[in-house]
Amino acid sequence: MGIKGLQGFVTKVCPDACTVVNLKEMAENHRINHPDFPPVIVVDAMSCVRYWYTPESWVCGGQWQEYLANLENFIEVFVAAGIKLVFYFDGVVEEKKRDEWIKRRLQNNKEIARIFQFIKTHRKQPGREMFVIPSALPTFTRFALKSLGQKTVCSLQEADFEVAAYGLQHNCMGILGQDSDYLIYNTSPYFSIEKLCLDRLVTVMYSREDLCRALGLSMTHLPLFACLLGNDVVPESLLEGFWHKCLVISPPKNKSYSRRTNVLLAVANYISKIPCSYSSLKDLEKLLPLGSDKTLLYRGMQSYLLPGQQSPWIPPNVTNIQMFSVQPETAMCQDKEIFQLAKEQHIQSENYAIFNILSNGEIECSNSLEDECDTEIPGQALIYRPARQHVYSVLLESGKDGAYPSVKEWFVYFGNPLQQPELVQPVQPPIPGGTPNLKTLWFAKGPDVEKQRYSTFLACFHLQDMMEELQALEAPVAGFCCLLAYLILQVKSLSLEDLNAFVALILCLRGRSAAQLAGLQLAQVDSRAVHLGAVFIRGLTTLLMANSACGFPFRMDDLMPWKLFDGKLFQEKYQQSHRGCSMEELLEGNESLYTPFQNLKSFICKACMAKNRTIQSRQRGNGIITGTLQREFNPRFQQTYRTSFVPPYRNQMRRFPWRSPQPQGREYRLGPPDRRRRCELPPRWPR
Repeated sequence: MGIKGLQGFVTKVCPDACTVVNLKEMAENHRINHPDFPPVIVVDAMSCVRYWYTPESWVCGGQWQEYLANLENFIEVFVAAGIKLVFYFDGVVEEKKRDEWIKRRLQNNKEIARIFQFIKTHRKQPGREMFVIPSALPTFTRFALKSLGQKTVCSLQEADFEVAAYGLQHNCMGILGQDSDYLIYNTSPYFSIEKLCLDRLVTVMYSREDLCRALGLSMTHLPLFACLLGNDVVPESLLEGFWHKCLVISPPKNKSYSRRTNVLLAVANYISKIPCSYSSLKDLEKLLPLGSDKTLLYRGMQSYLLPGQQSPWIPPNVTNIQMFSVQPETAMCQDKEIFQLAKEQHIQSENYAIFNILSNGEIECSNSLEDECDTEIPGQALIYRPARQHVYSVLLESGKDGAYPSVKEWFVYFGNPLQQPELVQPVQPPIPGGTPNLKTLWFAKGPDVEKQRYSTFLACFHLQDMMEELQALEAPVAGFCCLLAYLILQVKSLSLEDLNAFVALILCLRGRSAAQLAGLQLAQVDSRAVHLGAVFIRGLTTLLMANSACGFPFRMDDLMPWKLFDGKLFQEKYQQSHRGCSMEELLEGNESLYTPFQNLKSFICKACMAKNRTIQSRQRGNGIITGTLQREFNPRFQQTYRTSFVPPYRNQMRRFPWRSPQPQGREYRLGPPDRRRRCELPPRWPR
């Protein structure tokens, strides 16, 4: 969160604290001055995702291949300068920040509603001034960086503390991010991601020392300065009276300054005149209306104290080694071996959401680009809740009475005021003989266990009876079909046209380069397709969670959006399908895709018919339902899309053309067709 207004204050009022630096030159100097420490920049990745996401299209669900190419290019520039990057991501939302998290999520809901209103009115994407990052972008950024061979860390607490601690402990060249808290921590130099000019590796470095000189403070004053301005621990609402007192003592000298700037200057003047001691801190606590929690200011000060550091404001026998406090004895999961493995995989960005559930039984999901006015599509949080309930059952051992502990969900969707978490009860997946033991799924070896992992994963989506057909497909296509079948089973308004659009997407995406996808132009944007794109992407995170819980029957890399989805391409296929285009037009005249198209459709329809779900035709030209007649889909025949008889799909699946051996690694075209860059091999995900 940082300190409100401090970053702008430094830029406008303390220009000497903002120095333009060349990171390549700094790296060369770092090597000379610290020969035992190669130049490393620790990156606050959550501050950077908006900077990294530069594709022109952002409302359609994400241009994932373009984004992956951008990340690869970003890394290559630093590698060429001899700089190693270490990326940190927030792994939790700490309780002290929950109120602020809720406030931001509710505000984001309003912004998203305005975006959909714009799309419906103008049938195009809004300008960048309304930009919101695509759904689940931070989650998939973490896995993208890991697949590109980067050291990627998922924090056990708020990431800014761990970033600052890593920078200090490893004598890093600097911290790259955009959070004013890095002006307060006594750690490595702080570089701006917003001011970064990547091609020249030039950015702005913010100097704590120069900030202190401008304010008449010492470095030891900065944590108190931050607390008395309001931060994640000390709320601003408790400080208004104190600010008024400071403004009376030190009246504004420059009438052009904002009130916030005058408050910053007055607070700095006030604390510059008091001794740096614990007794001074206790006196300050008496001035503030802290209510029942008299330790608020003390805890706020302590939160800036990095491991091994001491402060004159805090007794010398107290140090702040903030580490994750939940241990197996107090966690939802009592098994130390499982708990430790989940923790290690969490830190190394190898699983998704598992440790949060096993440690404190709590999970959150931020906003998605969902249209609150579309009552035919439930919120993605509700669509995927049945699957999550099965995942919770796999993870959590039942109690003595056979009952499971509830999981606290903080999921954003229309109608949820987020006043408290929703208590969600685990539900056993439909597996004959019951759910396998978690230790078996995670630690055992052998073909029988591999089969158990796969079947348990499918059971979370009620598709365990389709195991043979899914195993015949290449892994990414199997994951795609699993998600699509589940989605159609859960959302009754999804039509034959929607099914055709999704299947055409996965087939036509194959072989498209990032440059080709970037060049795709849309005449208009359909709001319902925007909504479906966001729902599908959130579904991929549900696949990741189930895969992590079941012992990785899939490689995580096979469930990533750059292999399964492209926002603009989906928009194109969705609009073509709802206009009634033929199969030939949907598949761009590629005859080799006709049979796979029919086979995948037949598979989805068989899975749905097994659950008594029929898929009906319902064209929505220009976002409006163009006809009232709904036709039940028969997988053996559908006039618009079937031009010839297709043999039963089971044998055809065995000859699915994507089953041919795949080259190791990935290639992405970043320029003309003849220029290719090869990424590093993706990691081998743990078992």
